[in-house]
Amino acid sequence: MQEKDRHAVRFPALLPIEIVDAVDSEAPGLVWFNLGKKCLPSHRITMRPGLICSRRHCRELCSAALILVAALVLAATNSGHANAEVAANWVVVTEIVDGDTVRLADGRQVRLVGIQAPKLPLGRRNFKTWPLGEESKSVLSGLVLQKSVRLAFGGRRIDRHGRLLAHLHGKGNQWIQGEMLSRGMARVYSFPDNRTRVAAMMALERAARVARRGIWAHPFYRVRDADRVRSDKGTFQLVEGRVLDVATVKGRTYMNFGPDWRRDFMISIGRRHRKAFRGRWPALDILEGRLVRVRGWLIWRNGPMIEATHPEQIEVLE
Repeated sequence: MQEKDRHAVRFPALLPIEIVDAVDSEAPGLVWFNLGKKCLPSHRITMRPGLICSRRHCRELCSAALILVAALVLAATNSGHANAEVAANWVVVTEIVDGDTVRLADGRQVRLVGIQAPKLPLGRRNFKTWPLGEESKSVLSGLVLQKSVRLAFGGRRIDRHGRLLAHLHGKGNQWIQGEMLSRGMARVYSFPDNRTRVAAMMALERAARVARRGIWAHPFYRVRDADRVRSDKGTFQLVEGRVLDVATVKGRTYMNFGPDWRRDFMISIGRRHRKAFRGRWPALDILEGRLVRVRGWLIWRNGPMIEATHPEQIEVLE
């Protein structure tokens, strides 16, 4: 971790604290805070010597800090483009398809890379609208419809449907993905070939989730416990649990969350994806006994499973 700046901050009616703005070498863009280790260990908050934090103050401080980190991350990302290549030309958005897809004046469709908004049927038979699907579309409409935007690319540029995969920026460098996440109108949804800005997006999502904004106040989007996901097959979920053991069989690594690998939840990492994880965890078995949160599509392979293809899918909570 490389320390950048220190800021003295006092939250009204609470305790004076010191915030350390730092960058973890394993996850560029994350911001860490000195608040008290037992406030919210899942967000890597560390103890400052001499700081006494009551249970009530800890909760208030952590909520305030996460809101502040969202503002800091959004401002920092808006002030630059976080290694994404930004197109020079402005183009007008003429149609909102759903909460993460737009159509431009030149006819191209853009999928807002890195996020997943609540889904709409869009002509699919027997597809049920996800909760807050229309609300998410409306928020995106307010941000970009009939407005000029610029596209920024940080990985693969076109998906299998022919849509552009881009970050959108409005006037004043307003980062549209960041706005949707901050308002609780989308979740982070990353891919191994498009990982630019994922750390910043995770921080914004986390702050919205703690504040229960938008989708995070609805049970459809709640974070699942690893031992209660059997009914969620075929859905995209965030799942939390403690890794019981890690085993590699025929080149594939499995993180098991229960003693019965035929029934209990697990994370699977294929041979060709393991290299991507080594920069963060040289050996995946160091995650044994750790509390983690993983995101992805729940499939059934002996038991409920999420296949991880890149390290940003897995957050270590303690």
